Amino acid sequence: MNTTRLYRSTLIALALAVTGHGLGGCASSTAGNVYSRSEARQAQVVKFGTIEAIQPVKIEGTHSFIGAATGAVLGGLAGSTIGHGTGQKAAAVAGAVGGGLAGSAAESALTHADGLEITVRLENGNVMAIVQEQSDQQHFQVGQRVRVVQNNGTYRVSP
Repeated sequence: MNTTRLYRSTLIALALAVTGHGLGGCASSTAGNVYSRSEARQAQVVKFGTIEAIQPVKIEGTHSFIGAATGAVLGGLAGSTIGHGTGQKAAAVAGAVGGGLAGSAAESALTHADGLEITVRLENGNVMAIVQEQSDQQHFQVGQRVRVVQNNGTYRVSP
């Protein structure tokens, strides 16, 4: 194997390793029992109510530049190993375009989640519907008394 191919193979392996770590790190939970670091130690408004309805929903995956950019880099590197001269350049461009599309789709698929739309009648009579990621640790049922926690426009339902 010549030095150029070894160099490209090493770059591809490194990019794959970084991509796997990067995409996994981008996924953040929207479950009711998961808080971001910035939400810790913040005052939150708590209201109480009763669940009136629960609807399963799908929470779509993220669509940031990370998946597309990483896919484009990997596709371009892979394409650049094909052919010589003008053909090699064309393969690199085609690989980058295809990789960008595939990377974007992969990011979306890796970050989508199952969720619940929980309709709660608050003690004051108001009704709210809150969507949050489904959690194995939290189980809800119609008629259950719950807390609705609000912090800076973010709402969550907890038992």
